[in-house]
Formats: sequence, structure tokens, C-alpha cells
Amino acid sequence: MMGAAPGGQCGGLLDYKTAKFALTRNRRVGLLHRLLQLGVLGYLLGWVLLVRKGYQDTDLAPRAAVVTKLKGAAVAQVGGAGRRLWDAADYARPPQGENVLFLVTNFIATAKQAQGTCPESPSVLDAMCSEDADCPMGSPVVRGNGIKTGKCMMFNTTHSTCEIYGWCPVENNTLPRKPLLAEAENFTLFIKNTVHFTKFNFSKCNTLQTNDPTYFKSCTYDPFFNPSCPVFRVRDMVEAAGETFGDLALLGGSIGVRIEWDCDLDYPATQCQPQYSFSLQDRRYNFRTASYYWDSQRRLYRNLLKLYGIRFDISVHGQAGKFSIIPAAVSFGTGIAFFGAATVFCDLVLLYLDAKADFYWKEKFEEVPYVAQVEAGALSQREDEEGSDQQELVVPRQQQIRNGSRKGCCSSLRSGACTSLPTIPSGYAAWEKPCSETRRDQPEM
Repeated sequence: MMGAAPGGQCGGLLDYKTAKFALTRNRRVGLLHRLLQLGVLGYLLGWVLLVRKGYQDTDLAPRAAVVTKLKGAAVAQVGGAGRRLWDAADYARPPQGENVLFLVTNFIATAKQAQGTCPESPSVLDAMCSEDADCPMGSPVVRGNGIKTGKCMMFNTTHSTCEIYGWCPVENNTLPRKPLLAEAENFTLFIKNTVHFTKFNFSKCNTLQTNDPTYFKSCTYDPFFNPSCPVFRVRDMVEAAGETFGDLALLGGSIGVRIEWDCDLDYPATQCQPQYSFSLQDRRYNFRTASYYWDSQRRLYRNLLKLYGIRFDISVHGQAGKFSIIPAAVSFGTGIAFFGAATVFCDLVLLYLDAKADFYWKEKFEEVPYVAQVEAGALSQREDEEGSDQQELVVPRQQQIRNGSRKGCCSSLRSGACTSLPTIPSGYAAWEKPCSETRRDQPEM
């Protein structure tokens, strides 16, 4: 320690450290420093500003509304009911159109079912029997279609099943080899979506603002040539999800439709357009539905349909950004902090890992003495300098006395003009010899 502040061991708590800059001619550390600075600059300009747009305030939770409509028609055979025309009211579930929409592509029909007794289907394991004791009366058939009556009956020439009380005949399980509504691949799905970013009070719809009433009846979505037409052909959507319509329509499946909004509100609103993507979520999707009617005998009947089809799950995501001074200042401040971190890292390399670390350490860190000691040292130095100056002044005076005063006095004594001798400083005995002796030594004129 070159100096310490008064106050004992606790005096170090009040010390202050300030930076000292030292220029080093170390090419390796200098190159490392520049590379780190270029990396930070690339991160700040490329990632923070261009990709992430760190200068913008963002709204990541838009409010969204979706309305869907299916259009198309197909003809198919419905069990014993003959050929039947299917339109949007038949194959679209639910008919009002929401975020989730089901399109019928295939079905199994069981016509004219009435409540009564009949043998259970042999495809139900709990219904297999060999005698009446295997069919306890009143027990429901596990995964079956009714309640056991206590009788074992021949279903066909090869199988015997329990008799049940339920809707008879039991449901038909014969699946068509091809989808009955194969024309559904040319059906169109209209998706109208509106988003509202509450933070910026900005709303946008995915439909083109046009005065042509026939535009949406004739256009079809194309990501390059017609991106503003939200009318999608079903086959195009299935293929975009990585499937073929024939395979998916036979047993059904689920397709996710994702609508993504990424709006930069620093530009005109016309540039805020949605992006659509499609993905296969599940295979084999079906459910059952029935239509009921009364005959002339006031007996209740129903037509049961097991529907296979494509379920469309529509989700809306998005974000909007707009310039704001606060996130811009934070982003730039972060970049400046990274520049400082690069300098700190290079200092660590220079002071701890370099071969000349000890030398750089001594040059970088220097302890300044306490100010009271500095003042005391300066005062002592001034006193030493003043004493040296006085000594330098005495020596020329003595020389003057030796060379000038004595000679002048002695010359005056010879002429009688010198009446007194000059004052001789004490300690100089050589000057006590009288001028007469000197005069005696000089030759007479």
C-alpha cells in the first residue's frame, strides 16, 4: 500500500476506484475485441432491429372472429332410401359455421329402425352366446346396441347372439370401399376472419374490400395470384396438409387451419395480410346422427347415419407492432451493454490469460496515495528545494567577496580611500589577514 485513508481497517469501504485506460499493442487481444464488437453489432442490427423489431411496442393477443360457409352439392345412395341429394344443409355440421366445422365425406346408413327386439350384431363380443344362460335378462350389452332379453338367437348361419331390446334392425357396419361423397373435394370453404388489436385500436378483415358482388362467388384462394380471396377448395386444403383427399375422406380425419397475422403498423394498413397454413391433426373421425319420423300407424322410426368426414379446426394467431421510444431505448441500451461486456471479456483475457498478464496488471492498476500524505510530501520537497536555493546563493556571494571586495578594498587602502574592511562571514579565517600584508606582498610602482 502506498497510502491509506485514516479510519483503520474500515477506511477501505470509502475508497473509490476509477478507470485507467492503457493502450496495449497486443494484436491477438485487439483482433478478439474487434470480432466481439462485430458480433454484437450484427446481433443488434440483424436480430434485434430487423428480425425481432426491438424498436416496436407489440400486441400479441388480438381479438378474433371467424365465420365459415361451405358450398357444394353431391348425390349419394342412402341405404334403402335410394339416391339422395346432399347440399350444405346436409353435410355441414354445425350449419351456422364456427371455428370448428365438419364436412361429411362418407357414411353408413341404417334405414327404418324401430324400437323392438332383434338379435345383436356378431361384431359385439359381449353378445356372443351358445345358450340362453349366456344372455341374462336385463343386462345391457357392453359396447352394444340394447338390453338383453334372456334369449340366445341365431343371427345367421354361422353366429348366435343374444336377443336385445333396442332399435332394430341393429346398426349396419359395412363400410363402403370408396367415399360416397367423392364430389366433396370440389366443395369450397369460405373463411371470414376479423382481428382487432386493442392496444393500437386497429382492426383488419381478411376479405378484400370490393364493390363487386360476384367477386367471392368466382374467386379461389391462391397464395401468389389471389391471396385476398378467402375461398378455399377442399382438395387444395387437404393436399396442403400433406394428404390425398381419397384416403382422408374414406375414414375421416382432422385438419388444422392456422391463420397468422403479422402486422407492422409503421407501414400502410393494406400491407397487413394474413398467412394461411394447414396441418393434419388426426385420422379416422366419425360420429352418429339420426333423423326421426312417424308412419301412418303412428309408429316411431328413424334413419341412422354413421358419418365420416373431415373436421376443420380454425385457429387465429397474430401480433401487431408499432414504433415506441421505450422499447427502442431498451434495445439500444442492451446493445451498448453488450459492447461493454466485450471490453470486459478482453480485459479478463489480457489480465489473466495472456503471457504478459503480470506486466499488464501493473500497468493497468495503480494506487493513488491519500491526499494528506501527498500534501506533506510536497511541503517537505519545497523545504528541501528552498534550502538548496539558499546554499546556491551563499556560494556566489563568497566568491564575490574573494574576487572583488578584497581587491577593491586593498586598492583603496593604497590610495587612502578605504576606511574600513568589509564584513567577513564567520568561519572563513583566510579572510582575517589585513590588507597591509597584502599590500606588502605587492611590488612597489
